[in-house]
Amino acid sequence: WAKNKAAMSAKAISEQTGKEFLYKYICTSAAVQNRFRYANVTTETDFDRLAQEHPWLLTERLVVKPDQLIKRRGKLGLVGVNLDLNGVREWLKPRLMKETMVGKAKGILKNFLIEPFVPHKQEEEFYVCIYATREGDYVLFHHEGGVDVGDVDAKAKKLLIGVDEKISEDSVKKELLTHVPNDKKAVLANFIVGLFNLYEDLFFTYLEINPLVVTKDGIYVLDMAAKIDATADYICKAKWGDVEFPPPFGREAYPEEAYIADLDAKSGASLKLTLLNPRGRIWTMVAGGGASVVYSDTICDLGGVNELANYGEYSGAPSEQQTYDYAKTILSLMTREKHPDGKVLIIGGSIANFTNVAATFKGIVRAIRDYQVPLKEHEVTIFVRRGGPNYQEGLRVMGEVGKTTGIPIHVFGTETHMTAIVGMALGHRPIPNQPPVAAHTANFLLNSSGSTSTPVSSRTASFSENRARVEASPAKKAKSGAPIVSVCNSFPFRVAKATTLFSKHTKSIVWGMQTRAVQGMLDFDYVCSRDEPSVAAMVYPFTGDHKQKFYWGHKEILLPVYKNMSDAMKKHPDVDVLINFASLRSAFDSTMETMQYPQVNATIWKFTPLPSSLRASLKVSQSLDQQLLVGGIKPGCFKIGNTGGMLDNILASKLYRPGSVAYVSRSGGMSNELNNIISRTTDGVFEGVAIGGDRYPGSVFTDHVLRYQDTPGVKMIVVLGEIGGTEEYKICQAIKQGRITKPVVCWCIGTCATMFSSEVQFGHAGACANQASETAVAKNQALKDAGAYVPKSFDELGEIIKSVYDDLVAKGVIQPAEEVPPPTVPMDYSWARELGLIRKPASFMTSICDERGQELIYAGMPITEVFKSEIGLGGTLGLLWFQRRLPRYACQFIEMCLMVTADHGPAVSGAHNTIVCARAGKDLISSLTSGLLTIGDRFGGALDAAAKQFSKAFDSGMLPMEFVNKMKKDGKLIMGIGHRVKSINNPDMRVQILKDFVKQHFPSTQLLDYALDVEKITTSKKPNLILNVDGFIGVAFVDLLRTCGGFTRDEADEFVEIGALNGIFVLGRSMGFIGHYLDQKRLKQGLYRHPWDDISYVLPEHMSM
Repeated sequence: WAKNKAAMSAKAISEQTGKEFLYKYICTSAAVQNRFRYANVTTETDFDRLAQEHPWLLTERLVVKPDQLIKRRGKLGLVGVNLDLNGVREWLKPRLMKETMVGKAKGILKNFLIEPFVPHKQEEEFYVCIYATREGDYVLFHHEGGVDVGDVDAKAKKLLIGVDEKISEDSVKKELLTHVPNDKKAVLANFIVGLFNLYEDLFFTYLEINPLVVTKDGIYVLDMAAKIDATADYICKAKWGDVEFPPPFGREAYPEEAYIADLDAKSGASLKLTLLNPRGRIWTMVAGGGASVVYSDTICDLGGVNELANYGEYSGAPSEQQTYDYAKTILSLMTREKHPDGKVLIIGGSIANFTNVAATFKGIVRAIRDYQVPLKEHEVTIFVRRGGPNYQEGLRVMGEVGKTTGIPIHVFGTETHMTAIVGMALGHRPIPNQPPVAAHTANFLLNSSGSTSTPVSSRTASFSENRARVEASPAKKAKSGAPIVSVCNSFPFRVAKATTLFSKHTKSIVWGMQTRAVQGMLDFDYVCSRDEPSVAAMVYPFTGDHKQKFYWGHKEILLPVYKNMSDAMKKHPDVDVLINFASLRSAFDSTMETMQYPQVNATIWKFTPLPSSLRASLKVSQSLDQQLLVGGIKPGCFKIGNTGGMLDNILASKLYRPGSVAYVSRSGGMSNELNNIISRTTDGVFEGVAIGGDRYPGSVFTDHVLRYQDTPGVKMIVVLGEIGGTEEYKICQAIKQGRITKPVVCWCIGTCATMFSSEVQFGHAGACANQASETAVAKNQALKDAGAYVPKSFDELGEIIKSVYDDLVAKGVIQPAEEVPPPTVPMDYSWARELGLIRKPASFMTSICDERGQELIYAGMPITEVFKSEIGLGGTLGLLWFQRRLPRYACQFIEMCLMVTADHGPAVSGAHNTIVCARAGKDLISSLTSGLLTIGDRFGGALDAAAKQFSKAFDSGMLPMEFVNKMKKDGKLIMGIGHRVKSINNPDMRVQILKDFVKQHFPSTQLLDYALDVEKITTSKKPNLILNVDGFIGVAFVDLLRTCGGFTRDEADEFVEIGALNGIFVLGRSMGFIGHYLDQKRLKQGLYRHPWDDISYVLPEHMSM
């Protein structure tokens, strides 16, 4: 999966960072002066050292100003001009680390920038700004720059550079520089072209220089403000380096924010935290980017803006450990200072698509248990509202922890409006004593009728319409390539010929190996009684063409998977939709490739935060009848990926058949909530799409609202907009001009933004107002004035929808039809097991290692503890082989055994085999295996046998002489006794080294002493019948297991019996075999052939004649 991150694109950078980028990478023939001549000052700055690093500070007149994203510094008296270095220090004294008001924001001045002072005339000051819009990038220029520039939007000359167009010096001179003196036109035009190219190459979204000074010496960039598209990090990392994004002035950068940002960067999930007021009493922990904005809105709408402590979200199926880390950070912050009225924690969220709510709640429950004492001391009350897979179990667990800890925890599910808990938490609405309990997730999927067949009839018309009438005239698919434009009252609106994007015949290709999403689509198709699956094929470039198994109801089917998009398109000409799960590095290319095929009329991105300029390029490339979305559902016909959630939510929200209400939303995550609200207040959803929270989405609200207006089955329209952009104004215009006549219920989220003292970047890249008209408050008012139905807050959205729907029913516009139960779909085995509905014996059992959690665990010891304890390789082997934390001397002994058994030259059978195999051109694994296969009783496998023979003799009370005589009588060799080369007169130093260590550190060596007594007897007969290294390790290991205190006698004997000791030789000698393999490869030795003269050919006489 691509990272499920909200695309927070436009992020402000410091003036110093912006100028560093400009000085490094601008390509212009204009003489840009004072390159890299800036110095940063903080409380830690040593001015003597600063002067050594920047000698010009002692020779130039200087300018000093705060570099903390503060606008209009000159007007606020925050710029020191024409000073020497001592003057700068004096100017800083009353300002550095002092609290200052800038507009509504109160903050501390702590970061300043010193630059050379540039003497110049007023007429040498200019203003230039470049910023991104949906249709391209605007270059603004005004011939009078400086602090008194005024309203540049009204004054400045503008030049629009369309997406994928190039800027030229001629167009700059012609459109922007009409009031500039002739002697400065050429240099300014060249600089502006270079600046624009820099802006594009480094993925800026905003770049303003005021003033830009042009003198006879060249160009000076005096003051600069800039934002870059953070989602382009994977493209620009080499040039950007590690960019720091400073917080807006008035909001401190807290270590907890950095901690969560670090968790987010390391995770596939999305974890965000912004502290607004750490002393506030209202804290939130919200799942989902869109939902987090809605909760903040509602808190502010109900008067809690001054007490709102934080903004943030967790989403994208975080693990239990990640949720725990996020939750404990919130709980730690909120239990540092007491509040006289106590505190509230709102754990909210919309209905999840695929996140197991119970699993994520486990992490929150762990954190609540850990912080139960401070939570009670601070009088914290917790309100929980959540929906999605297994949410009922999650709510039950959350309720239980409230009872066991004594913390007041109120839990609610999808039966409660999403933001109702905010009113309860703030005392604006009563808390129900016993909220309704929804059925278990499984109940929706169990077949109550006992039938496994699919109903023959398939209802695809609107729930309120006569089916026969609609099916008599099915909507024809729009012909590709034709320009589709309709003009109404001189205002152009794009209208698709086919008024619905999807039908029951829609076929799609899924880019990416997203088997779970595809299975969800097939299950949806099945309950909608489609004749065949909506997914025709998958494209996955990292494997060859093959088939992938899925379920169609009770049956197993195979879907083709192609390596190339072109093959998939050729073999499936009926496909008209691409669902793109590509990662950010391949999403752009794969979507551009898809647009070459006119058969595709809709492309859907899933979870891919593309840079805005690339999205704009996609928008320009698409044909007029192609739509770009991030999610959508057409009940009874087609759903995109995970949209609508799992099957229980599909059934609960009645998404298996169409209703009368169509919606369009920016937020994909909020789509499920709209499905839930609409299903509870009306006859259900006719169609719903999510266009995405990007600043420049692939399609806009009016694309879909006008389709709904022209679709007979749609009787009313719901629009969920948000702060940022101006697309909602086109809906206003269409309503006023009569192009839209159906009732439109509208609400723009993000109303809280105007109440915050400092800027907050919400979860979506587009959720940021660049001007007053883009605020949610302004857009809601404009929609209301135009005639749309606008609630007072999101809290009342359901009530407004119900009111409009009831009115349409009363007028006879909507005639609700009788419900028809959908066919049942069997529950997936894996999901049923996750829900705890079934059990099955495991195929494997393991007791030594667990990789499922946040970190690897060896026999109960986390891997971090393994390294922290410095137990070494011997200690690790003790954990994995013996499930024990062995004493230090035991760990050292194991490591010594591995060292002395690592190799014994190339002549032994194992090394010989490895060498022959390596010289035959085989790979490392084959060569190593060839050597290992020689290990047995005759070579290297004597450790276990020696341990068993000596232990049995010793334990039976047999004297060493009796043992030797018995083995001779039985005709058996004593394993571990004897060596081809070494003898009593030429001792094996390996054995001597081990013997010295064992005698010094082992608490008892009874079996070793017994074996040494046996050696005295055997060497008296023949000097090379010594206790060899295999025998020594075998008997010493038995002493270790029996006397180290970690094992019972039975356990020690069992490890000998199951072959653990031979493992020491195998592991140690593997190092040597690998060494011989590498040695032969390094020496480039050829194929080995044994010489004839070393082979005795003994054939029968009649064969040799």
